[in-house]
Formats: sequence, C-alpha cells, structure tokens
Amino acid sequence: MKAIQVRAPGGLDKLEVVDLPDPGPPGPGEIRVALHACSLNFHDYAVARGFIPSADRRIPMADGAGVVDAVGEGVTDLKPGDNVVSLFSPDWQAGMPPSVNFGRVPGDGIDGYARETVVVPATWFTPIPKGWSHAEAAIIPTAGVTAWRALVTEGKIKAGDVVLTLGTGGVSIVGIQLAKAMGCIVVATTSSDAKIDRLRALGADHVINYKTVPDWGKKVVELTGGHGADHVLEAGGAGTLSQSIAALAMGGQIGLFGVLTGIEAPVNLHALMFRKGAIRGITVGSRADQLDMVRGLDGMGFKPVIDRSFPLEGIADAFAFEESGAHFGKIVLEW
Repeated sequence: MKAIQVRAPGGLDKLEVVDLPDPGPPGPGEIRVALHACSLNFHDYAVARGFIPSADRRIPMADGAGVVDAVGEGVTDLKPGDNVVSLFSPDWQAGMPPSVNFGRVPGDGIDGYARETVVVPATWFTPIPKGWSHAEAAIIPTAGVTAWRALVTEGKIKAGDVVLTLGTGGVSIVGIQLAKAMGCIVVATTSSDAKIDRLRALGADHVINYKTVPDWGKKVVELTGGHGADHVLEAGGAGTLSQSIAALAMGGQIGLFGVLTGIEAPVNLHALMFRKGAIRGITVGSRADQLDMVRGLDGMGFKPVIDRSFPLEGIADAFAFEESGAHFGKIVLEW
C-alpha cells in the first residue's frame, strides 16, 4: 500500500511516499479500513516539520476517514461498507483522558493515517455524519471534537449565549457553525479584512480585526451590549489570553486549546476573579464526545468549510499552504 513517512528529524523535504506491506485481515475486535482522506492540523504540521520530535519513518496524520472493508471476530457495532472516521486519542473512550501526553496519538506517538489501509481496534473509529464525504468527515477528530468539547461537553452552551472565536483556523470555523446551529450569538476575530465578509457569511454576528482594534476584548463587550462572551475558543495562548479575559461575561468560560503565540502568559487574576470566569484546558476529546458530536451533526444541517484539497502524495504542498496562513477553514488530503 502507498503511505507517507517522515524521516527524522523532520522537515517538509523529509516527507516521503513509500510502499508498505498490506496490513492483512483484521483480528478479533479489529476493523480494516480503506482510508480516503486526512485533515491537516497544526499538530500534524508540528510533527512533519520536526517541532514535535517523532520516531524515524513515522506515518503522519491524526485524522483519517474511509470505509470499513472487513471486521474481526466480536465486532458488532461496525460492518463492511460503513463510512468511518478515526479518533485523535484512541485510548480515550469516555470521561477524563487516560494520560497527559501525546504518546498514543496517531501520527505522533504511533503511526497515523497518511496511508491507504489500516487495521486497528474497532473502538478507534466512529461512524461519520449522514451525507458527509470522507474529506468532510476528516475534520471531525481534531478540529471538530475540540470545538464540541469546549462548547458543548465542558461549556454547556445554550441558545442566546455569546460565543467568541479567534482567527479562521479549523476549530474556530467549526465553533462558529456549531454555535450558530445552537442559537448562539457569535463574535469572531481575524487579522484580515479580506476574511470579514466570509466570517459574516458563515454566521458571525460581529467581526473584529484585531490588528486594527488591539483592545478587542473591550470591543466584544461593547458589541454585545455590555454582556461580553459566555464562551471563548482561545487559540492563541500567551498573546491573546489577556484580551480573552477582558472579553468575558460574568461566569464566562475560556476553552484554551491552542498556544500559537506562546505558552507562558501574565494573567490578570483580578479581572478573571471579578468576572467569576474559568479557563479550561481542552485537548480534543473522547470517543463519547465524538459519538455525541456525530449524532448532533446529523440534525444540524451544515457542512464543514474546506479551503483546499491535495492528493496524498501532495502532502508537503498541503503543509506549505497551511504554513502560509492563507487558508480559511480546513485543508485536506484526498485519494
């Protein structure tokens, strides 16, 4: 089978197309999946570039979607012909995560899904939403479940809540779509005037260019009639956290899932305390979260935003496009 491997110590020029032995039939409790799509995430990019060290010849990509073509003895909830999508944390089935590291994350601590066929435990995959393509479903495991866990599992959002999203990455875009489908008011930030109309078309009620409005936390409060944000999807980390706190409503929650601007931040504890606010760390989610999300998406009627698709062997070009920051929504691989 065709696959992609990353030669240590990493780099886009170290991504190689290789032929590997077919994995064979599934054993007891396993499924064999013919993969057809992957979704790019910053975590995958960090592994490919060597920012996150991984084993030599690691197969990258945490998100994979395809079709079950065989099941092993004892598998009853999936069958040949089912369209399925992987889990970011295959050992995290429900409740709290079993560990605090990425040692068992596909494409990082273990081989991922940039390959044509995989044989894994059936519990490592879930069904996909009705009517979704494999490329669309591939956005679910990382970006989708992160937004779902932050807003739904942990945030308990309800109609009328104000949701603040930062930037136009995958989690933020899915967050806007989920929030609007659930009757929320959405405030989005971006650094590009060119993306403002696209965010409004997606459903954002207010859009702020944080380059021209550096005190955007205060602006969020003004735009919401003094209320502020009940939920913040925090992607930036050190460089944006203080403004996210300033944007909070009374009792608001910050779902911290990204640290793109740094990992150590001075925090205005008085502001956080005064607002009765909370900061929750979000590291994707469990299989139970993903199953809940798939059931929810079946009734929500929207499709994810895919900016551009590349073939499997074009993975280096796909990461270079991600590196440019020009995308709006998700970048995928399809074959």
